[in-house]
Amino acid sequence: MTFSPASLSTTQFATTALNTRIAFLVELARRLHQYGTSAPRLEMAISGSAQRLGLAADVWSSPTAIIISFADLAQGDDGVAQVTQVMRLPPGDVNLARLCQADLIADQVIAGELDLREGFRLLRELGKPDTRRAQAGVIASYGLAAASVVALLLHSSWADLLTTALIGLIIGMITVLSAKRPRLAVASEAICALVATVVAIVVSAFVVPLAIKSVVLASLIVLVPGMALTTGVREISSQHLVAGMARMGGAVSSLLKLTFGTVAGTQLCAAVGIYPHDFALPPLPAWTDYPALLAAAFAFAITFRAARKDWLVVMAAVVLGYLATRWGGLVSGAVPAAPFGVFLGGFMLSALANVYARYAHRPGAVVREPGIILLVPGSVGFRSVSYLLERDTSLGLDTGVLLITLLISLVAGLLFGDLLVAPRRSL
Repeated sequence: MTFSPASLSTTQFATTALNTRIAFLVELARRLHQYGTSAPRLEMAISGSAQRLGLAADVWSSPTAIIISFADLAQGDDGVAQVTQVMRLPPGDVNLARLCQADLIADQVIAGELDLREGFRLLRELGKPDTRRAQAGVIASYGLAAASVVALLLHSSWADLLTTALIGLIIGMITVLSAKRPRLAVASEAICALVATVVAIVVSAFVVPLAIKSVVLASLIVLVPGMALTTGVREISSQHLVAGMARMGGAVSSLLKLTFGTVAGTQLCAAVGIYPHDFALPPLPAWTDYPALLAAAFAFAITFRAARKDWLVVMAAVVLGYLATRWGGLVSGAVPAAPFGVFLGGFMLSALANVYARYAHRPGAVVREPGIILLVPGSVGFRSVSYLLERDTSLGLDTGVLLITLLISLVAGLLFGDLLVAPRRSL
């Protein structure tokens, strides 16, 4: 959805019933929220779409609710809101394929290519549950992503890689099962962390020694709320304070659940007399980095539920984000390597996402969201909380400061990228 008003006059919708226009916009807001759109972009998208439909909309969005007040522009600039809609929603999850579909439906309705009622029906159809094939793909992507992180970022052994892939598949199954079970979903992070820790310790004790911390961290990499932390800081920096603080609170809650699960798993194994042989085996050879990067890019394309035609774009964004960050760390000189590399990666991806949105006429999220997945410092936050629970206060606080530094660097890069190439689409 573009920012600028359409060349078509809004008078084409003047004869359309007010409730029909409002119903379409409410459903559009619901879908954008469900598919992981941040508060600033959602509010901008709905406000712009409402104006194109002859309405004024005041939108308030948070991770768990949306409030929209509508007024008909035919009443004049001083018209009082006629309808206020309140929606209580669960936090959204990135689904690039359906986000692109929702964006296309909105563009077609606004351009007059689709009737409002037909657009509403198509948006409703987007809410259908995933097929079993899609669920199987998500489960496989969890295992592949976990194994790729072991090789790419942690440089562990072959035994660590295989064990992590197995645990990743188990976590993928738990995550898919929790999607339709609210009670399980509340505790799913803690359960996944507990299962990952227990499996890793059992394998290390009875099969082959493992680097336990590396295996558990890589297994949980998809669940670590690095994206939520980054989005929360971005929302705060754009003065969406309520949404940003709420999202940060949710991310911290997820970190605490994951940390509790790992501690509980360790204590449970110790209670029954199972102790790991925590031993570092020979690391993977250096040539595995690039195959692992391609495997990770493919895994994240599925994890973010990108459409097949977008897989190459998503994979290219993941690869580019990683290489830009790595190169930035190498050329940083006197500047701290990690923050500068993360800043450079965020800067390049933000600018390229806006270029892609401008010329491909598709949401920039297709490039931006998967591109920063290997840059977000969620694993640093997980380690910080883990150290604090282990009563290693000094190391925990040092890691927490690093987390804040990396978050600021990444968000600054994303903001400066928007300055370099101004976004012309709200998504």
